[in-house]
Order: sequence, then structure tokens, then C-alpha cells
Amino acid sequence: MGRLGAGLALAAWLAGASAAGAQESGDEPQAAARELVVEWGLEAKAHFRDSELLRLPSPHPFPPEFLPPGATQGFLETVNEGQHVEISTLTLVADLRWADDFAAHAKVDLVDLYDRNPTSTDGEVDVDELWIRMGHDPAALPERVGAYLKAGKFAHFERQNDRHLESYGLVSTAFNRFEDQGVELGLALGRHLYARFSATQGNPVFFRDPNALAGDNGTADRDPFAHPNPEPALGSGFPIFYDAEAEDLDLDGELETGFGIGVRFGEPGSGREVNLLGWSYRRGLAETVRLEGTFYGGDLDLLDGPFTGHGLPISGDEKREHGANLWIYLGGFSFFGQWVEQELAGMDRSGWEAEAAWSFDLPLAFAAGGRQMFPTLQPAVRWSRLEPEFAGGASTFPAPSVRWEWTKLDYGVRLEVLAGIDLTLELQDNTMTLASGAEVSHDELLGTLRWRL
Repeated sequence: MGRLGAGLALAAWLAGASAAGAQESGDEPQAAARELVVEWGLEAKAHFRDSELLRLPSPHPFPPEFLPPGATQGFLETVNEGQHVEISTLTLVADLRWADDFAAHAKVDLVDLYDRNPTSTDGEVDVDELWIRMGHDPAALPERVGAYLKAGKFAHFERQNDRHLESYGLVSTAFNRFEDQGVELGLALGRHLYARFSATQGNPVFFRDPNALAGDNGTADRDPFAHPNPEPALGSGFPIFYDAEAEDLDLDGELETGFGIGVRFGEPGSGREVNLLGWSYRRGLAETVRLEGTFYGGDLDLLDGPFTGHGLPISGDEKREHGANLWIYLGGFSFFGQWVEQELAGMDRSGWEAEAAWSFDLPLAFAAGGRQMFPTLQPAVRWSRLEPEFAGGASTFPAPSVRWEWTKLDYGVRLEVLAGIDLTLELQDNTMTLASGAEVSHDELLGTLRWRL
């Protein structure tokens, strides 16, 4: 089931939800406690982006047909340098709830500029989330043992969903940025202890630049020998391996299994909460995964080199991750930390990420339409680091950046303009350590105006 099938399923689900809501509205008062609630939302994001120019040679001997006219060597280069104003996404959201026993959620992105990979040739409409949940709400503390079952397309249970900047850290990009498809079981073992289990399709391994735009890789008209010397619309960026979007429903391969166990204290949503989660995932990598907009295949096909004889030192087909997350909320202060260890077809990689944010109220100075302007201000800083250990194999892999050590410092501030409108300004400061030991920077300034209804 591709995007078309998911879109049809979404339309049918929303139509059914609206009809059910209309039916419920005429129920007797005694049924009000279990009435069906349907909510809709819309979000749009516009950006000012200023990307620093960086261009480094690729060691891969690309065939002449793959290179732009007159070029004799391939390069890694900034995806789209300079200053740009762009719209990244229009998002439609629908939520359905029936008492505490049933919930459903749909999220559709239009344009989807910052999630597209390759940026210029991937699909512009994406069903990000489409799931139903039966049983206990995992965001609420139970009074007794509870359980829930979630099915559809949803985020990994360890993902940070309350990010305070528009950018992503290295760890959140590499390991859990995108949703997966399958089922998740949750158990609340009293007020403080909980467990999560999942069986999902698994996000294909691909690569992308960790800044706003993913870049263009493998976009040479699918058949470069029939249409040689393409001129790519965008640069390749400086890619890292990451778990890309699960585009089509595929039940033929080995499922990814996940397990997590956590402890939490405090009342969710109260502003005073501590949550610690340990987790692990495992799956077998596919020989190849077809991805829209690129002739590069995902999983082992990419790791072994999109061109024969230029692969990394892989062994076997195992993909394993284990890690730990920590969430802390103390009034207006919040902290998120994540540590991950990965084995990717016999190659090891480690990652760390930490984000701190502080939200505080501003005094009343301006008003519009009876509402305070600039009511809150939220500075935030995020540090992340990625250390791959991919020694050996061919030295001519097309993107040597997958072997480099990365450190990323993101810092910015979010200003609420009015209820539903906010402005975020941030700087993404990347430092990459090349194989030679030299350090280079790859920075980006991003301003985001977000409107929510």
C-alpha cells in the first residue's frame, strides 16, 4: 500500500469519523461521558534559511555519465547555499476519541520540503501518521494496571515529540526521526513502571544531510546512460546514515521488534515530571529497498555501495540498537537526553544528544483582538554527537561523510507572537572531523514562522 492507498484509507477513516460524530451528537445525556469527539487542525510553516557554502571532493570515481557537463570529479556540497525564503509544509491533523478506551489519529503533510529525500524528486504529499489505539492512554498515569494496543503508522515510542527547535539533532535524525508501520503494545505496571513492545516494518537505511534539506543523491534520471551528464537541482549535502521514511507497506521482509521499559514520577502535563526509558530494537536488513526519487537502494544495497566494489566493511545483515532516554520537566524548564549504540551490518556507531529549554511568560506590553501579543519566550540549546566506527572496506564510498565524527550545536529562541502563531530563530553549528583529522564547519541559520489552527 503506497501513498495513494494510505490516502484512500485516510479519506475513508475521516469520513467515517465525521459520520459517527454526527450520530453521537444526538445521544441522550447519560451517554455524554462516552461520546465521540472529533478534532481537526491545520499547521503551516514558512522559513528564512541561510546555508553556508562548503564543497569537498568525493573519493568515488563516478562514471562520466553521472557527472554534470564538463565535470571530471564528484563533490559533496551544500544542498542549497545562500539565503532563501520557502514554505516547508502544510499539515492537516485529525483526532478522534471515545472515552478513555479508543483513540485514532491522522496527520498528512503537503509540500513536505524538509522531509523529502531526495529533496527535489521525492513525493510532496505524505501520510505521516495514521493509527488507532485501543485501551489505556499512555500519556496518563494509571490508577491500576493498564494496557493499550496501537496499530497503523506511528512514531517510535522513544522519540522526543516535544522538540523546542525546528531543527533535529544528529541522534534524532539518525535513529528515530520518522514514523514506522506496525503494532505497539503498552503496559502500565502501576503508577511508576511501564513497558513497551513493538513489531513494525522497519525504516529503510538511507542517508541525508542533517541540516534542513536532505539533498539530492541518486537522482540522475534513473537511467544516466540514456540521459547522460545531468545537472542536479540541488547538491548532495554531507550525508549521514539514518532510518528513512517507511514509504510502502511491505510485509514480506523480517519485522523489526522493539522493547522498552521505563519508570516515571510526577503527574504528566503538570510541569513536574521525570521519565527514564531504556529500549532496544532489532531487525534483519533487506538486500535492497526501493525508495522514491532515487536509483540508490536502501539497506544492504546502500551499505555495500551504490556502485559495485565501493562498499563499506559490512558483515551479516543484523541491525541492532539499544539506548536510554531521559525526560525532565520542572516548571518552565525541560531537559531531554538520549544515548544510542548501534550495530549496522557488523559496523558500530554511537550517538549522544541533550536538549535544554526554558519557557517563561513575558509581561503584557501589546495586545491585538483582545489577546496578549508576545506572551511567552522560550530559549533552547541542543548538543549532539555521532561517532561511527566504519574502519575498513573501500575508501571510495561515494559519501565519505558517513564515516566522519560529527558534533552539532543547535541554539535558538522561540517567541510566541499570538496564540497559535510563533517565530523561531536558530543556528545549526556543525563540526565534522574528516578522515585526515581536519575539522570543517557546515552551518545554517533557520528562521521559522509557524501558524496553527
